[in-house]
Amino acid sequence: MQNAFTLDVEDYFQVSAFESVVSRDAWGQFTPRVEDNTRRVLDLLDRHGTKGTCFVLGWIAERHPTLVKEIAARGHEVACHGYSHRLIYNQTPADFAQETRRSKDALEQIVGKPVRGYRAASYSITGKSLWALDTLIELGFAYDSSVFPVHHDRYGIPAAPRFPHVIERDGGSIVEFPISTLNLGVYRLPVGGGGYFRIFPYWLSAGAIKFLNARERKPAMFYVHPWEVDPTQPRIGASLLSRFRHYYHLDLCEKRLDRLLSSAPFGRTDAVLDEYARQHPLRRLRYTESGAVVEAPAAPQANAA
Repeated sequence: MQNAFTLDVEDYFQVSAFESVVSRDAWGQFTPRVEDNTRRVLDLLDRHGTKGTCFVLGWIAERHPTLVKEIAARGHEVACHGYSHRLIYNQTPADFAQETRRSKDALEQIVGKPVRGYRAASYSITGKSLWALDTLIELGFAYDSSVFPVHHDRYGIPAAPRFPHVIERDGGSIVEFPISTLNLGVYRLPVGGGGYFRIFPYWLSAGAIKFLNARERKPAMFYVHPWEVDPTQPRIGASLLSRFRHYYHLDLCEKRLDRLLSSAPFGRTDAVLDEYARQHPLRRLRYTESGAVVEAPAAPQANAA
């Protein structure tokens, strides 16, 4: 069973944790590190013979098209991470649609093929921004990976299923591949990568993926960022919590990734989803703004002639 390896391609100064101290108008004043850091991760994947999915920020794609072409040329899936890393619930539907279309168009012009996948900045599809799913469906995305089925101060739909499923909307449907968690009774423990991969001991993340595969017979969704393999990046003054989440154990992340890629099989999100859907019928569900998740009504059967 393969697990999805994903890379959210953004630079260190673009993260949501720093948006209160780094304005988007100032992004151009920073020396970019995203190309070198992304290639460090791609080189690591090459050494393990692993392909993955890169959710690329549109702002990055427009300024580093050669990097996007290289990602595709190396055999990785290019997917969309929005344009300016704005939290969706802080945008209007019109702004979100404009930004997402701009990013998707830029990526597709660079790689010359449709972009199937989307991931929101900081997993910001929540109960108050479910309308974003309608935009994704309208723009032709096949799957989303923005739902984190946990409680968190910035994101999360705690009642969401933990594994791939179909979200039904009035205007269509989209497959959802949530970030991985372990079910610990009344609590869901995030084990899908990112800061959790750096903060928790390595054995917990690696063991959780093995548990999901062997005991629950499900694929894991794992993510990391290019800046997480860059311990010498410039430090940005922000709140203590933000600095902790961003900088803790940056010096260990690349070594841990190397070890993880040796311990479990990973692949592109599109390939993992296609294989999973062939073996498991996907539940068709509706999300409500109250945070509930309910079974979608079955499609009406046509009358016999």
